[in-house]
Amino acid sequence: MTTRSFPPPPRRYVPEKTDAGNWDELAPLFEELDAREIGSVDALEEWILDVSELESILRAEEARRYIEMTCHTDDAERREKFLEFSREIETRSKEAFDRLDRVYLKSPFRSDLPTRRYEVFERVKKSDVEIFSKDNLPLEARETEKSTEYVQLMGSFTVELNGEEVPLARGYVELEQSDRSRRESMWRKIANRRYREKDRIEELFSELFDLRRQIAINSGFDNYRDYRFRQFRRLDYDVSDCELFHEAVKNVVVPVVEKINDARREKLGLDRLRLWDMEVDPYSAEPSRPFETEKELCDLTRVLFRAVSPDFEAEFNSLEELGLLDLFSRANKAPGGYQYFLEDVRLPFIFANAAGTHDDVQTLLHEGGHAFHSLANRDEPIALYRDPPLEFCEVASMGMEFLGLEHLEDVYPPDLAERLRCQHIEKSLRLLAWVATVDRFQHAIFTQAENSPEKRRAIWVELRDEYFPYFDWNGIEHFREVEWHRQGHIFRQPFYYIEYGIALLGALQLWIQTATDSPTSISRYRAALALGGSRPLPELFETAGLRFEFGESLIRPVVEKTFEEWQKLQRS
Repeated sequence: MTTRSFPPPPRRYVPEKTDAGNWDELAPLFEELDAREIGSVDALEEWILDVSELESILRAEEARRYIEMTCHTDDAERREKFLEFSREIETRSKEAFDRLDRVYLKSPFRSDLPTRRYEVFERVKKSDVEIFSKDNLPLEARETEKSTEYVQLMGSFTVELNGEEVPLARGYVELEQSDRSRRESMWRKIANRRYREKDRIEELFSELFDLRRQIAINSGFDNYRDYRFRQFRRLDYDVSDCELFHEAVKNVVVPVVEKINDARREKLGLDRLRLWDMEVDPYSAEPSRPFETEKELCDLTRVLFRAVSPDFEAEFNSLEELGLLDLFSRANKAPGGYQYFLEDVRLPFIFANAAGTHDDVQTLLHEGGHAFHSLANRDEPIALYRDPPLEFCEVASMGMEFLGLEHLEDVYPPDLAERLRCQHIEKSLRLLAWVATVDRFQHAIFTQAENSPEKRRAIWVELRDEYFPYFDWNGIEHFREVEWHRQGHIFRQPFYYIEYGIALLGALQLWIQTATDSPTSISRYRAALALGGSRPLPELFETAGLRFEFGESLIRPVVEKTFEEWQKLQRS
């Protein structure tokens, strides 16, 4: 099995045995960097690299504690270790890094740095300093505690399946069953399990809302949305661009998805679609179960990575060999999936909740794309540039989903491959509408001075019906009111969601281009990954051969071409 070697970078400043969880060992490093005499542009660049290494060591410690906590949400000791880092180390290091940012901005040698090389670095440091407030440090630690409560709560949810209590991820598999009564029964079990905790979840969110509003005020903002845009370093687009996206999705995507869903309804022989009718394959009597074990999932997805590029296969093999995968669902494991980069060794860890479906293959393609992105720029010495804009991180992952999609015949029978390709297109277009719903919801609630559970529910229902007008909610209206509770980003990473819409437009462009010139498209994609975060967001898109736009001028042709491909699959 071909692998790649990824030796950890040699330390240049932070001693090898430094305990990144012990402030007494970290403080002298911060103090030396703060007090160091920087007498030339070369000395300034050396100083930047030393600061970067210290930042990397801290990021790696936080990553490992987060991974441990999400892999074992029932372990109080792991949870406390993560929160202890947030309270004791992260809080102090944020203040210390702010001082170092100010040291950089005061340096007379900044103007001598290579302009193109430090363009992004310069504007990010200016923005970060402008919004920093020492008063926010204890509030942010408290915010982490409350969002961690949400993770633990969601990780504890189980439902009954064949006489056994199983995590929700395994329950979701039932939603692919051809037997509609089985689908409905499981959908109601999952919805009821969440609904039982609705008051606790609302209380958690209200506490988070108050904390976040105060954080924004402390940094000089009228509302949390505007603060969050700056905190996320959204320096290449603004609120008005998001509003263009919301409107374009409503005008272009919603009618197309309605046509697709109408075809689904007809194939299933239904008068109206219900929520439990959306995962079943309308073209097959039985759901596909392509694997049973983690090894089988890896072997299957490995073939797809190889088909895109042997280099991706070799990199994935290395992650598997190094034990950097935790892919299967189990009790007391946080929901969802992620890739987390271990900065000290410059290696990615992939977390998922597989349960034996093709969606799990798509998830591994997605997180694999993130991992390959991390590996593509692992040799970048400046830590900030190993942290690309989230919008392009998701191009890396969603792009890999679509690149892998073109090779499904390598692992499935041709008829199944076509059906799965068709389903992925449907889910992608529905996702654009879901992104618009979730993002508009956050714009609406986080720009208010205060809100109540009743107000949040009313806003959600209105938006849900606006972007998904074709569902029959009769008898389950109460579930619709709190449906947003399942969207973890709103609780853990508010406003991290428009990225999926922006990136999906990029991934669809990549897929369309691949049909006519696959080698060039993949070459551009890889070139953009290698840039990391060293260039502005529009340039990353341009390097990948993609347009960075938000309105109908892009969304309409991309969605129309995607719908054409879906129609071809329907006729084949």
